[in-house]
Amino acid sequence: MRFQLDHDWQGNMSTPRARIGENAKTHLLLVLCAIWILFGLTGHAPWKPLESTSITIVKNILQGGSLVAPLAAGESTLESPPLYYLSAAASAQLFSPFLSMHDGARLINTLWITIILLMVGMTGRELWARGVGRHATFIMVGTIGLVMNAHSLNTEIAGLACAATGFYALALSRRRPWRASGLLGLALGVGFLTDGLVMPAILLSTSLLLPLIFKPWRTVSFAKVLGTAIVISMPLAGSWLGLLYFQQPAIFRQWLNAGLNGFDLQNHFYFLRILGWYAWPALPLAMWGLWRNRDKLFSKPKFQLMIVFFACTLFFLGSSAQSKDIYAMPLLLPLVALGAGSVEHLKRGAASALNWFGITLFGLIGFLIWLGWIAMATGHPAKIKERMLFLSGAANADVQWLMLLPAILVTAIWLFTCIRAKQGNRSTVTNWAVGMTFGWGLLMSLWLPWIDSAKSYETVFTGIHKALPANSSCINSLGVGQSQRMLFSYYTGINLKPVETTERLDCKFYLIQDDRGTAKMQPGDEWKLIWHGKRAADRKESFRLFQR
Repeated sequence: MRFQLDHDWQGNMSTPRARIGENAKTHLLLVLCAIWILFGLTGHAPWKPLESTSITIVKNILQGGSLVAPLAAGESTLESPPLYYLSAAASAQLFSPFLSMHDGARLINTLWITIILLMVGMTGRELWARGVGRHATFIMVGTIGLVMNAHSLNTEIAGLACAATGFYALALSRRRPWRASGLLGLALGVGFLTDGLVMPAILLSTSLLLPLIFKPWRTVSFAKVLGTAIVISMPLAGSWLGLLYFQQPAIFRQWLNAGLNGFDLQNHFYFLRILGWYAWPALPLAMWGLWRNRDKLFSKPKFQLMIVFFACTLFFLGSSAQSKDIYAMPLLLPLVALGAGSVEHLKRGAASALNWFGITLFGLIGFLIWLGWIAMATGHPAKIKERMLFLSGAANADVQWLMLLPAILVTAIWLFTCIRAKQGNRSTVTNWAVGMTFGWGLLMSLWLPWIDSAKSYETVFTGIHKALPANSSCINSLGVGQSQRMLFSYYTGINLKPVETTERLDCKFYLIQDDRGTAKMQPGDEWKLIWHGKRAADRKESFRLFQR
């Protein structure tokens, strides 16, 4: 399977002697990625809506539930294939002596995020040249839409890891076909076991359309890559489908029907529209790359790959995914790859503008975070402390002094990078990635207790649990959202019975969620109010518990 390569596809796997400064740049990249990955994974409760369902599935697994078809609390239908949840449950069990279940489970994302960043970097290097892989990783780390979603307990992060692996495999297929076929097969199989039909559909459609449309991909070598990959993926996907069919036939039919009939949405414009902020700074770099290489877009294999992958991803996501930004993450892969190859060719004015915009933006964000923390720690400025206490719902300014050390570390790295680094095209993406890590690191070290105070349901739902008599397990509910029902089950071990679905009040207890702007429902005279409350910072919803 040897064929002639153009200069864009030369052997990037060789390792020439490092130039001066390369080790320092690599060390900065590794430190930056480690800080970016680890900050925000622990130290807070499960937050809705991204983590509410996942944490109950993990809890179900750890309490002896099915490993083949783990279900969310109170649900009879399968949310997603089990691989991500099994890995999260294993992580939670591993760290159970030291961390809470949700913190331990969330740490599995270190594995998935590491795969993503590694594959993104190797794709940039494979498509362009040595050194561009570092640009790609810096751009990915600095992307606005990734940071919050990547630190949440959700299957989409594992799906993104598989998409990144498959994208790299396709980029590698022309030079190292056997290695590419193994990676693509794993991406297809593991992608199916984590995210269902969508991710394999994206990768397979890309693999089929490339040779169908473009002659450079119409080779025996690429056909062997695709065929071998499918053979590798089939035992992975087939083993789970077989187990599910024999152990849970009803759930198997429900999940398969939902997956096959789930491509009837029209959310393509939504995903295109949010890229304006979501994919920053990859989007402007990619747009410049499109313009600069406009005469090569349909003649060079690397551009053909990026265009077809983006189009297939947009088609399947828009047809199957709800209008939530977390589902847009695979769209970042071709944009980052294209943007990485454009960094060296930015005009000086554009590079300088993007660089100083990033320094100014993250400098302002860092200043405001530090100002808020100083106000909470010292009481001055008093107005800022008062406002932060109001917004967080915290009773007092509980400052965690230990987290001051990592906050100082990320601040020092950012200041050093901005002041000492030579400003140029490369420093543009470096400064942006350092700035994003700086802002995220400060937020997750200095402000995390107050953010968690505003977002956590633990106090509310444990309060409801304490108001119940011992061994009470039957509670009807009205108006309680799905995320709230899941978190209620996580904290109390009780599955609510929604009146909206059961259409009857057959329990002695009745929990009602009241939302601002809607009239309160008053139950009959036989119901007595025994508890009411809300999250301290919540202005939109509250809860009332009645006993018959």
